[in-house]
Amino acid sequence: MAEVEAHITGTIWKIECSVGDRIEEGDIVAILESMKMEMPVEAEDAGTVIEILCEEGQAVNEGDALVLLE
Repeated sequence: MAEVEAHITGTIWKIECSVGDRIEEGDIVAILESMKMEMPVEAEDAGTVIEILCEEGQAVNEGDALVLLE
């Protein structure tokens, strides 16, 4: 199991995946908004999305798990 984590502190602007989606390394799973900039969050591992741990509009900190992959 792998976690996709926030690389910066910000707000979840958009979730780009759904449970059951096949994700490849480098795919964008979410977009964070920080200081009026949109920052894509990319998967570091390939896998299938088994759980989304955040929701749009939620504030997250650097290192928070956003998506679980299997």
